[in-house]
Amino acid sequence: MLLAVSLLYEDTHNPRTEFPEESIAELAEDIRKRGVLQPLVVHPADSDGRHKVHFGAKRLRAAIRAGLHEVPVVVRDLPADRYAQVAENQKRHGLTPLELARFIRAQVDAGDSNATIGRQLSMNLTAVAHHLSLLDLPPVLDDALKSGRCTSPRTLHELSKLHANRPGQVHALLASEADITRASVSAIRSAADEPAPAEPAVSPSDKLIAQANAACDRLERALGHIKPPDAGTVAAPELVALRSRLESIATRWLQGSDRQTPSQAER
Repeated sequence: MLLAVSLLYEDTHNPRTEFPEESIAELAEDIRKRGVLQPLVVHPADSDGRHKVHFGAKRLRAAIRAGLHEVPVVVRDLPADRYAQVAENQKRHGLTPLELARFIRAQVDAGDSNATIGRQLSMNLTAVAHHLSLLDLPPVLDDALKSGRCTSPRTLHELSKLHANRPGQVHALLASEADITRASVSAIRSAADEPAPAEPAVSPSDKLIAQANAACDRLERALGHIKPPDAGTVAAPELVALRSRLESIATRWLQGSDRQTPSQAER
């Protein structure tokens, strides 16, 4: 049967929310040439005599653009099966990742578990989680998604995690003309996983000499606290000699030329 387009209205809960101008224009041109080949599926008339479109919102828009006043419809008293609407849209012209993410979020808010959503949409739990993460992207990645720069939920999910620690590298990748691939994301991840440069190793000899120097410094400070006001520098030659002596003892001990303990060497 034919119904006037003025008696039809779109379902506000339709999972398809994006209708690109170019896509509508192309379909409208096809309808001008061949008409609406697939009838729209609509609900029975409401109290105002109007019908809500269950399947075919895009065709309705294109038909109006093409100048049609009537379109073929099939009236069915269907339950509000949101998953069926998604399946129909996926068969005709797949939903965008963001449209699917919004649908999944709506179903979660309605009480469906991720497992239930996955079964209904034939998606694994990881894919469900990746789509949900599209709704919480950093602004730079949200822009990349909406502009079409990167539309892979998995890649965007990984970039979002990397952005927390490597925002500069993520921004550089998005600003470049390079394709955003799993390989380019892996390169950023590998750089993030590289361990920090190790501190230069300190030899045992250097460590002991440093300890000897520290001991001399402490002794010098202690003597400074007890010197008379007019005594000048206290025992400077003796301190220099003591520092040299301690360094010599530590070096000889490590080289094995003198296995005596420091107390024995001093006697």
